[in-house]
Amino acid sequence: MSRPGLQKFAAALLDLGLECPVRTLPDTTRTAADAAAAIGCSQSQIAKSIIFRSRAGDTPVLAVVCGTNRVSVEKLAAVFGDTLSKAGADFVKSATGYAIGGVPPFGHTQIIKTCLDDALFEFTTVWAAAGDSNSVFEVETEKLLAATLGIQADIKA
Repeated sequence: MSRPGLQKFAAALLDLGLECPVRTLPDTTRTAADAAAAIGCSQSQIAKSIIFRSRAGDTPVLAVVCGTNRVSVEKLAAVFGDTLSKAGADFVKSATGYAIGGVPPFGHTQIIKTCLDDALFEFTTVWAAAGDSNSVFEVETEKLLAATLGIQADIKA
């Protein structure tokens, strides 16, 4: 079975020099609850990647938050000084190269403004999607911040 999202993400890991083994699981990891159950970790230790759409530039903005948290669109918008709205599936796929449920926090088809929520840094490592809805990888939070070229801020609702 061909897994183009997973292959693309594995290439991004190599390009960044990150040694984070990817685990492909028999059960879906599409939601944070699914991922936590499949991995056997706390749902809070799942790093969800959620794409929003900038109204000013019609560009993507990525929020990475703990699996148990929601994003405050107002706080995220304030970080980037823009008005944001939820992004639809087609926009997400076009902006990142990945389908919803498998969007990793980096390795996208373009540079995306990214903000990691402060709550992620309560953990030394977190788990995130690795390009498809059955694959995940574990990464140190500080390395995740560096890989995304992101900003750390309180963006949880």
